Amino acid sequence: MDESPNWLLVDDDDAFLQVLQRSLKRHGVNSAIAHTPDAAIVKTAEHVFTRCVLDLNLAGESGLRLLPELLSRNPRMKVLVLTGYGSIATAVEAIRRGAVNYLCKPVTATQLIAGFDELKAPRPLRDLPPSIQEMEWEHIQRVLNANQGNVSATARALNMHRRTLQRKLNKHSLWRE
Repeated sequence: MDESPNWLLVDDDDAFLQVLQRSLKRHGVNSAIAHTPDAAIVKTAEHVFTRCVLDLNLAGESGLRLLPELLSRNPRMKVLVLTGYGSIATAVEAIRRGAVNYLCKPVTATQLIAGFDELKAPRPLRDLPPSIQEMEWEHIQRVLNANQGNVSATARALNMHRRTLQRKLNKHSLWRE
C-alpha cells in the first residue's frame, strides 16, 4: 500500500488536526498536516495531494486567500473548506475561489469523506425562505468578509456598536455548535 499522503489537512488547531488525521487513517486515508499557509504551500511542493481540508480561519489569516494558491499549484486537487463560523456569504466566496464544498465544524472523518463524496449527487434545495435572523447573520458575514474579518471596521460599516457585533458573533457561533 502506498504510504504517501493523499490528503492535506490545513488548520491552526494542532489538537483538531491530530485527531482528524488519526480518524482519517482509520478510514484508510493518508494525510499530511500544515498549520500555516506557508507550511501548506511547502507541503504542496513536496507531494501531489488529491484532496485538501482547509480551515477558513488560520490564526487570523484567511484560508480563502490560500485557496487559489493551493489550486494553482495543484489544479486537480479537490479542496473542502471547513469553518467554525459558517455563513452563506463565505460559502459562496469559497466556491467562487475553487472549493468543491464547505462544511461547518465540528465534523467527523466520516462527514469529511462524505463531504467530498456528495459532490457526485447534488443536495436538494431548501424549501423555506431564510429567517430574519439568518438573513441578518448572512449580511453580517458579507460585511465581515468585505472587511477581511476586522470586527471594528465591520461594526462601523454596519453602524453598530463593536460590543453588540461581538455578542451577535459569539451568540451565533454558540448557537451553531
